[in-house]
Formats: sequence, structure tokens, C-alpha cells
Amino acid sequence: MSDAKHKAGTILVVDDDAISRAIIGNLFEAEYEVAEAANGQECLDYLMSDGNHVVALLIDIMMPRVDGIEVLHRLAPTGFLEHVPVFLITAERTSSVMEEAYRLGVMDFIVKPIIPFVVTRRVRSVIELCESRKRLRNTVEDQRLELLERAQQIIELNVGMIEALSTAIEFRDGESGGHVRRIHDFTHLMLTRTSMGEGLSDEDIDDIAHAAIMHDVGKIAIPDAILCKPGRLTPEEFEVMKTHTVQGAELLESIPQMRGLGAYRYAVDIARHHHERWDGRGYPDGLVGDQITIWSQVVSLADVYDALTSKRVYKAAFTREESLRMIADGECGAFNPKLLESFFAVEPELAALYERLS
Repeated sequence: MSDAKHKAGTILVVDDDAISRAIIGNLFEAEYEVAEAANGQECLDYLMSDGNHVVALLIDIMMPRVDGIEVLHRLAPTGFLEHVPVFLITAERTSSVMEEAYRLGVMDFIVKPIIPFVVTRRVRSVIELCESRKRLRNTVEDQRLELLERAQQIIELNVGMIEALSTAIEFRDGESGGHVRRIHDFTHLMLTRTSMGEGLSDEDIDDIAHAAIMHDVGKIAIPDAILCKPGRLTPEEFEVMKTHTVQGAELLESIPQMRGLGAYRYAVDIARHHHERWDGRGYPDGLVGDQITIWSQVVSLADVYDALTSKRVYKAAFTREESLRMIADGECGAFNPKLLESFFAVEPELAALYERLS
């Protein structure tokens, strides 16, 4: 038998009649490697050990031990019949057998006595068709993977640009640049480690954490004299500062490319509502309780926690203990009691996270 590397794959012929196996094998041995099995069990054993090279299975229905139909039943769950054409060898074709065989995935029947040119033409045509489909599937899969890779690169580029823009705004605000990363990680941890993330998929949580990065994007529209003022803002200046929420949402809505990002709808909502408070005393819309989305509530608390524990142009950092007391006592505004309970449960993890990021 010739080296299989120089042939177009292996045709497995399964028949308890050695003469039938020899006749069929002779039809294909010039072009294909031919393997033989005398019954269904031998067929299954061969496919288990060396089935990767099989390009067609020609199998008799009536055989001892394991017949052809039983082989099909055992192969069906493996997916083999979806990738390799199977031909049933039979002396008669009853409608019930044909119906079951086709249902299981048989491609065609080879009727005894065998007519050589009919068999070779049918089998070769089907093998060529199946191989062409495999090549097409492989090409489509390669293209799909390439498109996914490109899409991932675009997503990473977009996220990078968003982070860069948000960080640039931070620097303009007199911050060190770590605020963006801390808000992202705080939000992600709260949604993955507490009940606040219930009902959200991993993809949703990733999108929300990326959206959190853009919560203060509206500060780009705030004059330097107000944004960078080291002292306390006047009531008039504070009213201007408050507009960064609305301006941030409008800015994000005005960027067509943003709409294709999974984070878009979260980003717009968070930018507008991360200063809303549970008791309705926040801004800009005075939302109350559950009118504020979970993601905006989480980012709101993240923003407060980070503001308290970090040095700003207008204040020194509070200690961790003092920061927690102020949040618990409502000195920084009212928060959802369930959110606070979840926050205090994982705050040690958040503190450790901040320590690593500092």
C-alpha cells in the first residue's frame, strides 16, 4: 500500500464479505488509501484510533456483532457523520431502512451487485463536495477569527482613546491620573463581588466598568478658573460645575462612533447621573431611589470614596477611617442602603486594591 501522504485521504470499507471489500478497495486504491474492517466493531475501533484521515466511510448494513445501522447510531452523537460522507452498502433498500439511514446522516447507498463506474463516480463526487465544504468552512472560520481579532483591536483602541481622554481631563482637573483606573476597578469589583451585579452578564459588567471611566468627560466644557480653583467654589461657580453631568452625556451622544460600543448606553447614563442621590437631592435631574440605575449608583459611590481618600487641589486626603465614617453618616449625600451594605462588606478588598494602585 502506498504512503498515505501522497494520496487524498483514507476510504474505510466495512463489510463482512472479504471479496466485496477487495472489489470496492480496488476501485479507489489508485487515488486513496484504503482501509478495511470486517464488522461494525472493527470499524468503530479503527475510527477511534486512526479516524482523522478518513474522507469516506463505505459500510455494509448486514454484518455480525455490530451492523451498519448500529454503527451509525453510535457515530451520530460524535459529530463524525457531519464531516465525513457515509455510504451504506446493501443488497436491498427497504423504505424504513433508507429513512432511518438518511435521518442518521447517510449520504447515499451503494447497491449490490456493485457497478464500478457508478460507485466511483458517486463516491468521488461526494468526497470532493465534502472536502470543498470543509475548505470553505475553514476559510470562513479563518475570516471570522480575523474579523474578531480586528474588532477586538478596534475595541481596545477605542477603550485606550477613552482612557486617554478621561485621563487628560483628570490632569486638567489637577489630578494625578489614577482616578480613572480606580473608578474602573472599584466599579468592576462592586459588580462582580456583591449582589449589586445580580442580573448582569460578565460582558455587561465589563462595559459598565469601561463606561465608568467616562463619568467626568463633561468637565472638558468647564472653564479652568472653576475646574482648577484650589479653594471652595461660590454658589454661582458650583452651578457651572454641576453642568458637567449634562454636558458629558450630550458630548457622548454627539459622537457617532460611540454608539457602536457596548459601553455607550451605560456611559451616557453614568455621565449624566453619577451625582444623583438616593434621597433625590442630587443633580441634574433630582432622581429618587431606584430611578437611579444600579451602575450610576455604584459609580457615584466610587467617585465619593475616591474623592475622600485621595488628595485633590482643594483638600488633603482623608484617612480611610474618616472616609468610611463620612460615607456611613451621610455627610457626602444619601446612598442606597443596600449599596452601602454591599460596599462595607467588600471595602477591605477595595482598600487593598487602592493600595496596589497607589
